[in-house]
Amino acid sequence: MKITCSKDLLIHAVQIVQKAVATKAQLPILTGIYIAASNNILELQATDYEIGVSCKIEANIDEPGTVVLSGRYFQEVVRKLPGETIEISSSQEDRTIKITSNLAQFNLLCLPAEEFPVLKPLAGETEFKIRDNILKELIKKTVFACASDEARPIFTGGLLEVAGHDVTMVATNTHRLALKKDFIDQFDGSLKMIIPAKILNELARIMVSDVPSDVTISCQRNQIGFSFDNVYIISRVIEGQFPDYNRVIPPNFATTVTINTDEFLDAVERVSLLARDGEYNVIKLSFGNNRILITSNNPDIGKAEESVAASIDGNELDIAFNAKYVTDILKNINSDQLSFALNTPLSPASLKPVDDPNYTYIITPVRTN
Repeated sequence: MKITCSKDLLIHAVQIVQKAVATKAQLPILTGIYIAASNNILELQATDYEIGVSCKIEANIDEPGTVVLSGRYFQEVVRKLPGETIEISSSQEDRTIKITSNLAQFNLLCLPAEEFPVLKPLAGETEFKIRDNILKELIKKTVFACASDEARPIFTGGLLEVAGHDVTMVATNTHRLALKKDFIDQFDGSLKMIIPAKILNELARIMVSDVPSDVTISCQRNQIGFSFDNVYIISRVIEGQFPDYNRVIPPNFATTVTINTDEFLDAVERVSLLARDGEYNVIKLSFGNNRILITSNNPDIGKAEESVAASIDGNELDIAFNAKYVTDILKNINSDQLSFALNTPLSPASLKPVDDPNYTYIITPVRTN
């Protein structure tokens, strides 16, 4: 192998695939980055069997070939090299790869390329396209509500539902639920898959194009693939039955409150400073007289309270929530005004942007003395 490429392009490709490099692998080959050079295209791959990522960049290829290099050291070397172009060449005698840029030279030992489980695009039984800006928004608005506890794997991913022109993503940890809907071009049939939150967050991180472009999603039994730009990501899906989320969403509410989102967020963040050490991170909200009184009480630290103006239609009410569950949604609403809808101090409440009927967040209150 002998290739020359742009340092910036190579760094970009390494950063995209490195999240799939296994850190504590039983198989040493999975700690490496697979590099294949042919037809003036350099392809980098990494996989830990849960997720696989491939990225292609342009390069001048004098001699094609394949190698596997330590993911950790290859990434650090490439990032620190001094020049704008990098030359990579292999030596058959001692199974090393020479990496040069300006006056710097590194020789890295290779791992056996024939042992690497090369990623193959899914020959999808089901395939559809979605705009990357729509997919990114679906992820951003929901995945923060996933559970981090692996004891119940089904809640550590987001449910992707597609039917006709409708696409829906739902995430829940059983104490809160985020649901976002949007539209795609016609899809014949229907699809439901639970995608690990780790994969969805990685997708959102990588999708950075300024101009909206298509992401092709292909599904096959227990795997899902995402193809866009020069990137391909393949992942296992979480198997199991996602609960019927529609049953969690109350059909109507006794009290509806309209609030300025930024004012409410700032006040909740200030008051919850004293709630953080508490066992449940609890803040109390009192709705009445067109104001919301926000309070927290930590016996070891002190008390805090602040009120914000609101338009209240319905019964007056006192209710308590996990402060983090409130601030998480307020940071993601992206709307000047939000609607807070409630029934009783012990029944689920709804938060949603006033101007987006396709986004809903349900939060379960905390029982207090």
